[in-house]
Amino acid sequence: MDDAADSKKGKTVAELAEFLASPFTGDGEVVIESVSSIESAEAGALAFVETAKALDEAQACKASCVISSDTAAASRALPGVPAFISSAQPKLAFARAAALLHPVKRREPFVHPSALIAKTADIDLTVYIGPHVAIGEGTRIEAGTRIEAGVTIGDGVRVGMDCVLHPGVTLYDDVTIRDRVVLHAGVCIGADGFGYVRDTEQGREYHKFPQRGTVLIEDDVELGAHTCVDRAALGQTRIGRGTKIDNLVHVGHNCDIGERVIIAAQTGISGSVTIEDDVVIGGQVGFGDHIRVMSGAVIGSKAGVLPGKIVRPGVWWGIPVQPLDEYKRLNAHLRRVPEMRDEIKDLKRRLEQIEKNKGS
Repeated sequence: MDDAADSKKGKTVAELAEFLASPFTGDGEVVIESVSSIESAEAGALAFVETAKALDEAQACKASCVISSDTAAASRALPGVPAFISSAQPKLAFARAAALLHPVKRREPFVHPSALIAKTADIDLTVYIGPHVAIGEGTRIEAGTRIEAGVTIGDGVRVGMDCVLHPGVTLYDDVTIRDRVVLHAGVCIGADGFGYVRDTEQGREYHKFPQRGTVLIEDDVELGAHTCVDRAALGQTRIGRGTKIDNLVHVGHNCDIGERVIIAAQTGISGSVTIEDDVVIGGQVGFGDHIRVMSGAVIGSKAGVLPGKIVRPGVWWGIPVQPLDEYKRLNAHLRRVPEMRDEIKDLKRRLEQIEKNKGS
């Protein structure tokens, strides 16, 4: 099925500036058709700069327009650029302009003949359903949602409006996805949590704890490729509105992740972790269970957070996680360990010599 065609190719600098509610200088009739980095931009492209260093590195820039917080400096450094847009947040303005110039791909309403859809499923007439999709009993898919090839949706699932489910997404039974959610390839929502109870009296076998809860993904969430969100054992696992999670992240059962949280790749979150609003988490962070991360906390990459810990607002790093200033001091001491080892060996040698001299 062909994508819906864009009604107009490109925007003029004046149109972009109006959209961004930002002033511009130079030729407002120049047409911008794409976005690019400042280093590789060619004619017809929009670029941005945030620092003087970036300007110094882009003397040969051929972009047709540059977004900058200091357009006077940018125009002096880049005399060949015909137009500049002024913004206090150039990167944000660039992102908004990029969304306008390169809108999300839309699909015309369509159901591929190879799709398997239960008779009791309720599918809005504006939904796109690609090849080899399976949709279970009692599931509801709302208007404007796009379901790409090979997606599997279980029974009793709710998928909201204008969602995008990329190839290979799996939604287990009874999970809820609200509006404008983007799930990238291979995302798995609602698999059983990793919960077992050990019989300490007879045979020491592990018995599976009931996994009868659900998952709620709120509005405007985006989950990266092959990220997994487990269903709650009892109750609900929740991902809050506007949260963005990178590729290969695991969210354990009964976690409650707040709004506008950022989680980078390969982070693992054990069960019953609470992460409050506006937290930032670097890549490869490991969380034990029953942790609370308070709003305003920033956790650096490869940190380890011990079970039951409360992480308060501020910047944290290290294993076990600690305030950044303490982590830096510890690292400074650790760098001196080889030198201190040599000093201790020298002191021991001197002490032995003194003891030997005293004895003689």
